[in-house]
Amino acid sequence: MKFENVNSIQLVYSRLGNGVPLVLLHGYPLDHTIWDDVLPLLQDEFDIILPDLRGLGKSKVVTSRYTISDLATDIVGLLDKLNIEKAAIAGHSMGGYVSLAFARAYKERMLGLGLISSQAVADSPESKKIRSQMAEKIRSSGVEPIAETFPSKLTPDPRVQAIVRNVISKQKSEGLAGALLAMADREDATAALSSYDFPVVIVHGRADELIPIERAKEIKAAIPHATYIEIPNIGHMPMLEKPQTTASALKRLVRLG
Repeated sequence: MKFENVNSIQLVYSRLGNGVPLVLLHGYPLDHTIWDDVLPLLQDEFDIILPDLRGLGKSKVVTSRYTISDLATDIVGLLDKLNIEKAAIAGHSMGGYVSLAFARAYKERMLGLGLISSQAVADSPESKKIRSQMAEKIRSSGVEPIAETFPSKLTPDPRVQAIVRNVISKQKSEGLAGALLAMADREDATAALSSYDFPVVIVHGRADELIPIERAKEIKAAIPHATYIEIPNIGHMPMLEKPQTTASALKRLVRLG
């Protein structure tokens, strides 16, 4: 593990492989280790950068409120520290929100965009309310209830549930709360999608309980040239449930680029 001070925050990250720079961004309430199963399948074609988003994993917790756009700014700051001018950015779930914010603000630095189990639309008022309530509950009760109840929502696979339960149990309460509020406040990214002329890859499980498959279809409709992969019988964690399929999809960012 390495670290860089970016925007007055210590971001922890891993880096491996050779080839086209590829940033893999994890979702909530997780960290960069969710990508471990796809790394051996990608490292021959990509220079892979795997950050823990602020407040999650081993990166510094920030107690002040921040936005998804702030997280994108963290990533561009990390790329600046690493002297990487352009990269493919791929994100899972919340990491997809960060990837979309990055693409919107730093389009000239995009080699490609990968969206894994994510969506472009903003939260509804009801979803915002639920996230705020969850943030308060985590602050008062800690991460244990989330570690127990959330894995079954992420995947129907007991093996993968055990993996994500272990990852969630290591998170910090304030980090999870901050991420929830950032997701609640995020902007709708739909309007910018049609302007993306770089390679785009969309991967989504048909059995995803958290983000319906229709959200992925909406992104594909807005970006006709995008590579669209639906995986049957899996949930919200394609990189752990079907790593080979997920890695093969992400390799399209090279082949199309």
